[in-house]
Amino acid sequence: MSKVPDPSSPAISRTCLYVAAGRALGAREPDPEARNPDYLAEKLLGDPETLDFENASVRALSRPYDEVVNDLNVISNIRMMTIRTRFIDEALARAIAAGATQVAILGAGLDTHAYRCQDLLATANVFEVDRPATQAFKKQRVQAVLGGPPANLTYVATDFQHETLPEVLARHGYDSGRQTFFILEGVTMYVPEAAARTTFQFVGAHPPGSAIVFDFVYRTLIDMVAGLDVANLPEAARPYVQRFLDLIRDEPWVFGLPPGGEREFLTEFGLGLREAFTIGGEESVKRYLTRADGTHVGGEAIARAMARMAQRRQTEGQPTPTPQMPPEQMRQQQRLMAYQMAEAVVATRPAP
Repeated sequence: MSKVPDPSSPAISRTCLYVAAGRALGAREPDPEARNPDYLAEKLLGDPETLDFENASVRALSRPYDEVVNDLNVISNIRMMTIRTRFIDEALARAIAAGATQVAILGAGLDTHAYRCQDLLATANVFEVDRPATQAFKKQRVQAVLGGPPANLTYVATDFQHETLPEVLARHGYDSGRQTFFILEGVTMYVPEAAARTTFQFVGAHPPGSAIVFDFVYRTLIDMVAGLDVANLPEAARPYVQRFLDLIRDEPWVFGLPPGGEREFLTEFGLGLREAFTIGGEESVKRYLTRADGTHVGGEAIARAMARMAQRRQTEGQPTPTPQMPPEQMRQQQRLMAYQMAEAVVATRPAP
């Protein structure tokens, strides 16, 4: 009998567990207008007690949703994963409708598209690419929960330090001459710039109409994270920042796109930007986190937190911060420090 992968092993991506927990919690939202559609995430995670992963979102799986959705330690993850998942689902549906017959999920983690979108993907071949340890854990959970993967799914375990993406995919039956949809979720910030460029170059070499959906940050945020000194932050912010730093300690953020330059970056690879937006920005909240009654998932908790901060400043006699720059410039600065989501399409086939 093969050994069951230990979910506490440091070789298994902690980030993929955190992401799956955020999806699982968001799938408990009662209102379908603002619910995360990933109903399989919680099943693939299994018993959170077996994960041996000290994380607020993972611990929250054992708590009632009404309580969790008001917890500032958790709500940002729920909101971010709901936006990401719903946007990717929409992009995937567009790609299949436009003729994509292959789906490549890079850094798949506990991604569930191949399992919960079987009707949509019935005529497509799906490839999940990930590190061996994380993929072994995924395969064990899929077997336990679903009885095995769908017939059109191919697992591709790889170590990118020793082989390239085109090489490893080709060895598993992948055809780079077919129109393909790529999912690159929660990956770009963790890989060196050279690896990111190689990946986008590979995507751009596919037939026109192929597309990629990905999240990213700007180099501005990478530089800020690298220089963070928690001790110099406002006391109220320190626990949240420290939790983020703990999460990425073993999987650090190293790459960000040029500030405001995503369109130009993609053009280098023959890719045209279809859409980009800030995760958690006004438009994304309106589209993906707004309930039928007009309230927003986590909106109450965030509003209360802001009110408490204002009250604390007033009580302690601290002046309310005033902008040192025009409002439009401040919004631009905030956007450059925010988490982003984008979809791009192969616009032209490169010359041979």
